[in-house]
Amino acid sequence: MNKNRLLIIFTKNPEAGQVKTRLARSVGEEKALEIYETLRYHTATVTEGVDAKRMVYYSRFIPPSDLFLTDKFTPKLQQGDDLGERMFHALEAGIESGFRHIVLIGTDCYELSREILNQAFSALERFDAVVGPATDGGFYLIGLNRIFPELFLDRQWSTPDVLRETTTILQRLAIPCELLSELSDIDTFDDLKKSKLWPHQP
Repeated sequence: MNKNRLLIIFTKNPEAGQVKTRLARSVGEEKALEIYETLRYHTATVTEGVDAKRMVYYSRFIPPSDLFLTDKFTPKLQQGDDLGERMFHALEAGIESGFRHIVLIGTDCYELSREILNQAFSALERFDAVVGPATDGGFYLIGLNRIFPELFLDRQWSTPDVLRETTTILQRLAIPCELLSELSDIDTFDDLKKSKLWPHQP
């Protein structure tokens, strides 16, 4: 295992009514939970083979059993009032633990692959930041060699401007960054219908 590399995976605790709430308006809470579990399983599968230390940060509590609770992942608990604070504290803890290259992802992207994750870590050998743009204007991945509070604190999240604002901050701080391929998160019914999870896809 590459001891300089840390992969952080943010996951919500899989509970009906608490996950994929926008999707649940169209398909119901139980179906939304089932889809989220599929996304989480996909994330666990593609991350298992990545040459890095892997930590899974749960949103509310560390459960007694879960698909991530194996010897391949170290469980942690997210800390902070909003997504930005939670990402900041997790990345900061990784830097303080001595990791040189840290990549953070969520569990919403069915297009995520091991190759993309390897590309992200390779980019951090050349640049101080790497970002994976999402089609909704956010990002599905962010990686850093140093911590920059401006990227995470006092920001609005879940808007179509998140990616643009993130790259603007990086430019203002003169931080070289590589952008990865654009991928789709699954947050809404439209996202689902466009994805390979939708059974009517050709």
